[in-house]
Amino acid sequence: MKNFYPAIDKLVKQPIDFINFINDIPLGILILDLKQRVVVVNRTFEAQSGFLTVHARGMPCRNILRSAACIKGCPVKKITADTRSISCESNMINLDRQLLPIRMTTAPILDGKGKISGYIETIEDLRISKKEKSLGDTAFSFANIIGRSYQMEKIFQTLPVLAQSHVSILITGETGTGKDLVAEAVHQTSGRVSGPFVKINCGALPETLLESELFGHKKGAFTGAVESKPGRFKLAHNGTIFLTEIGDLPLSLQVKLLTFLDDNIIYPLGSTKGFKVNARMIAATHRDLEQMVRQGRFRKDLLFRLNVARVHLPPLREREGDVRLLLDYFLNTYKNRLGRKLNGFSGDVLDMLLNYSFEGNIRELKNIVEYAVNVSNGAQIETRDLPAYITDRSDFMSQGTEIFSKGHGPGTAIRDAALEKKPVPSHGNWAQAEKEMILNALVKAKGKKVQAAKILGWGRSTLWRKIKLHQLE
Repeated sequence: MKNFYPAIDKLVKQPIDFINFINDIPLGILILDLKQRVVVVNRTFEAQSGFLTVHARGMPCRNILRSAACIKGCPVKKITADTRSISCESNMINLDRQLLPIRMTTAPILDGKGKISGYIETIEDLRISKKEKSLGDTAFSFANIIGRSYQMEKIFQTLPVLAQSHVSILITGETGTGKDLVAEAVHQTSGRVSGPFVKINCGALPETLLESELFGHKKGAFTGAVESKPGRFKLAHNGTIFLTEIGDLPLSLQVKLLTFLDDNIIYPLGSTKGFKVNARMIAATHRDLEQMVRQGRFRKDLLFRLNVARVHLPPLREREGDVRLLLDYFLNTYKNRLGRKLNGFSGDVLDMLLNYSFEGNIRELKNIVEYAVNVSNGAQIETRDLPAYITDRSDFMSQGTEIFSKGHGPGTAIRDAALEKKPVPSHGNWAQAEKEMILNALVKAKGKKVQAAKILGWGRSTLWRKIKLHQLE
């Protein structure tokens, strides 16, 4: 016998605003019609996917959700009037082209006669529970950030404390050092993990579009504003908003951002009514904001408000021991992903990469390893598997070393600076000459290894490794 459940009728005296009702639910929600077209999505799903209701409405669900489940076996097509719900783990691709692990639950919406009149889908973000197991688990990691250098250990001690607070965080560091990863790790280990994590690049949009993207606009606020738009701050309610490249934010918008940091109220374009938003602010930049303040390109009061807690990520060349750790981590990641059997790096490759400066930092290292794993056809990663610009540069450096030892060519300026113009014996032993060169640089730098490395034109990790090699500790 079929079970019947009473319809909810006159539960409250006044009609309920359905959109506001589903917006307060911390799961992504899609309401679909009988043809699997989107009727409405809630704010959480807008933050997860990047699609606003105004863009999603009327679109096929598969074009908005963009999930593997849409291809392998659409849950909606399995729904009948007797089905309570169907749940599965899958993934989705958002507008930022990120692949997100999700749990999708689909259920029918029945009318008073028990017939299907639509469908509801809820989307749960599983990133926090799907952290990749890696070499960095245990003592060398925080969330998905890996490292064992002294600088990273200090950061690992700081991040859990900052994650449990509500203060604004400013993340600084060169491009490719992992600022985005740190911001997401702070969110995922904070009390706001069930809320949205909304990211926007302040340098990716022109000023006119950026203001609307950040703070939203009212219908008719400007030509082409045919619908009201909530803006990223409103989408980040009860979660975290991450402004990357904050140094590119125009001065006019810096004032509005300062207003939000002072009272947590945003004013959409074309509206005199403000909205209270409970969102934690994380900002990141590779620029020198203090210098920009002196140049009048960044507001000093905004810097003070953003700089409540600062996390500076050191460049990879200054992280002693982390290059090898990351090389092994990314090698395992990509060989497992591609099903390749590789036994590691050859000695020549390791020597080349451990002496490489990695100007693009972790991003560059990751790209190098991914390329090498894809093109390798041997048991190990060999020099022929590295990108051409790495091996070409290595050839140049080896030629420079030979010229350097003979006392002429482009290496002369470095040699003169390091040795205070004391010549290196042209026919002597290079290892002894290098040892003397290091000692002279350390004397000139008064024992400061960072300064000595600059004099020599090396990365600090290279200097430390050579100090150990020559037993100069």
